[in-house]
Amino acid sequence: MLPEYQSLDKGTPLFRTPFGKFALRVVSLPFFSFLFCVLWSIVFYFDRATSTHCHVYNFLPSISAAIGSYQPQRFIWQTAISCHAVPRFIVAYMYLMYYRSCVRKRWHILVNIATLLNVVENAALLGLSLFTSVDNYEIHKFCFITFIATSELYMLLCYVININCRRSDSLTKLEEKSIRFKGYLCLINIFSFSLAGYFFLRHNSYCEPGIYSLFALFEYIVVLTNMGFHMTAYWDFHGRWISFSWSTGLYFSQN
Repeated sequence: MLPEYQSLDKGTPLFRTPFGKFALRVVSLPFFSFLFCVLWSIVFYFDRATSTHCHVYNFLPSISAAIGSYQPQRFIWQTAISCHAVPRFIVAYMYLMYYRSCVRKRWHILVNIATLLNVVENAALLGLSLFTSVDNYEIHKFCFITFIATSELYMLLCYVININCRRSDSLTKLEEKSIRFKGYLCLINIFSFSLAGYFFLRHNSYCEPGIYSLFALFEYIVVLTNMGFHMTAYWDFHGRWISFSWSTGLYFSQN
C-alpha cells in the first residue's frame, strides 16, 4: 500500500501511511543495502575484501571492508543510511510517546535513557557510515564503538522496560510477540558479539586461516539481529498510522 496523500487543506493530512509499512521501508534500506554490499564484495572484490595483514585464506569480508572500502558499495550504503536516519529519529520519538503511555511513571527515567540511547545509536551509525575506516579511521572507530555500546544497552534496556516496568499486564498478542522476539534477538546479538570479539582477538594473535571470516560472520549476525530488533516496531505499533498536516505537523493515530 502506498502512503495516502490528500488535499492541501490545513486541517487534513498531507501524508498518511500505516506505521507497519513505514517501519518496513525504514529497515529495508539498511537491510538490502547491507546484503548488496556483502554479495557485491564477494563476487567482484573477493581477494581484496577478504585480505588481512596475515595474508591467510578467508571466505567472507568484514563489514567495514564490504561497506566502506570500495565503490559502488560505499555510495549505496552511505545513501541508504543517510536516507533512513531521519525516519529512525521519528521512530525513536514514537517509542518515547509509546513507553510513556504504558510504563509506570516512576520508570520514565528509564524510558528517557532508552530514547537517548536510540538517538545516539542512530547518529553513531550515520557517523561510522559517512566516515569510513579508510579515510577517517579515528572518527570511524569512535562512532563504531559508540554504536556498539549504545545498541547493546538500548536492546537490554528496552527488554527490561517491557518485562518489568509496564503499567499493567494487559498486552495485545502482537505486543507479547514483540517482547518475546526482542528477548531472542537481544540474546543472539550479545552472544554473537561475544563470539565476534573472540574470533577477532584470535585472528590477531594466531593468524589462522578462516578465523577472520568467522569474526565477519558473527559481525553480520550482530548487525542483522539489531535490524530485527528495530523491526519489532511493526508489532508494537500495529494498527497505528503516521500522518502529517500543516496544522498539527507530524502525529500518530489509531486506525
